[in-house]
Amino acid sequence: MASAPSKLYADDVSLLMVLLDTNPLFWSSSSLTFSSFLSHVLSFLNSILLLNQLNQVVVIATGYNYCDYVFDSSLATNQGSENGRMPALCANLLLKLEEFAIKDENLHKDGSEKGLASSLLSGSLSMALCYIQKVFRSGALHPQPRVPIDSCYIGSNNSAFLQQASYITGGVYLKPQQPDGLFQYLSTVFATDLHSRAFLQLPKSVGVDFRASCFCHKKTIDMGYICSVCLSIFCKHHKKCSTCGSVFGQVQSDNGSASNLKRKTT
Repeated sequence: MASAPSKLYADDVSLLMVLLDTNPLFWSSSSLTFSSFLSHVLSFLNSILLLNQLNQVVVIATGYNYCDYVFDSSLATNQGSENGRMPALCANLLLKLEEFAIKDENLHKDGSEKGLASSLLSGSLSMALCYIQKVFRSGALHPQPRVPIDSCYIGSNNSAFLQQASYITGGVYLKPQQPDGLFQYLSTVFATDLHSRAFLQLPKSVGVDFRASCFCHKKTIDMGYICSVCLSIFCKHHKKCSTCGSVFGQVQSDNGSASNLKRKTT
């Protein structure tokens, strides 16, 4: 991403883009309920806004059918007498999340195909980057967007996608060992601005899985098939790319390739 233009705000004034995974298929099997998780997140967002009155928080809900902006502390409707903080933050965000969950479920019911079990993280990341670019183009007076991707993963297994995203962008990947103390993790690790991080010892990933995940089943693979048009990766051969619609050629078997090679060499 291109470097940000000169600005009048200091580096400790932050624009924090928060991507919330609302996929019920994940939270139904999680040891931490979504309501408990949300209470920790709301306290974390409020603490960010309290650290500096110029800080800005934007929340994007990530479902399994679509993504949407559900909160923006810079909007007049989210400020009021509380200046964008609790209880206005809780009321507006919870209302938008409820509307989002209902619409996400309705899209799943109305769709002709069964919805994917995985969340649309790539879509919400694209929306976050578009919002950051909008901030860059808004003028010299703006907060510092947090371009590094910090990942807080709650689940039994690690996420290779989030590990790679955090590693490449210089962010922090953290899998809390005690989910009940989630707010402590969020406030001590993810609440620090980019300027202060140079003086802190933040958690580092022990190992990062750099293997790719297939677009068809979202599984990590060692070898696969790549679309030459859009570079989508698949674990097995398909007649047509599900991403861009390109038609694939037939895959030659090992025996056929060996016989063709033999004819060429004789």
